[in-house]
Amino acid sequence: MHGIAALQPYVISLFLLWAALVKLLDRRVRAQAGQTALARLVGSARAVPALRIVGVLELVVAAALLLPPALPVEGAAAAVLSAGFLAYLTYAHLAAPTSSCGCLGSHSRPVNWRGFARAALLLAMSVAAVWARPYPATPWLVALGLAEAVALLGLSAELDRHWLMPLRRLLVRLRKPLAVPSPQEIPLEVTLRLLYLSPAYCSASAQLTSDVQDVWDEDGLRFVVYAAGGRTAVFAVPLPCDDPSAVRVALTDEPALI
Repeated sequence: MHGIAALQPYVISLFLLWAALVKLLDRRVRAQAGQTALARLVGSARAVPALRIVGVLELVVAAALLLPPALPVEGAAAAVLSAGFLAYLTYAHLAAPTSSCGCLGSHSRPVNWRGFARAALLLAMSVAAVWARPYPATPWLVALGLAEAVALLGLSAELDRHWLMPLRRLLVRLRKPLAVPSPQEIPLEVTLRLLYLSPAYCSASAQLTSDVQDVWDEDGLRFVVYAAGGRTAVFAVPLPCDDPSAVRVALTDEPALI
């Protein structure tokens, strides 16, 4: 427990440092401040100054957490700041549901569950930081710190264009959802739907006296067998196919399957 508490000031301070530098140095964030929920809260004219004030507060808390000695008041300050983030997100979700929060970057996405989860995680980490004391670094603590950092970054929608969108593009290239499926991947229901629309089925439907009796795939065709009185109707559906006119039918004198 002491090791976990000792870890939190470093993770929190790095995250707050990033958030502060974005607010204070990124011109795009300041340019879009008037379109965020912050403008609804303090007014469009005061949105940029308010954003800078929040950035300075984040910078001060981050510096206090990084610099020794570790004091309980530093974790308490981080907890108050995180609780303020949660309160602001709640206001933004209720008062300006279509606006972004403007917390960490320039994007137009409204506040969602990821923003709340990030603020809640920061609050939990800040509460733990109240009990931070000097503690030797161990491999498992380093691994935990990396996991917490990854969780905070993963919950930050502002970074999606750097990792989530490339990941989705890679999955699309690997899965090829628009590629033509192999015959084995085409469900029978799809074949039957095409069959029922075909002129071949319409011409032979009056003679059919059973449901589907047999189905098999061969040479790029799916054969569907019906009983037709004392004979057998065999439909050949090309695979893959979306043209009902390509379906063919043959009536044979072989007896129907029983």
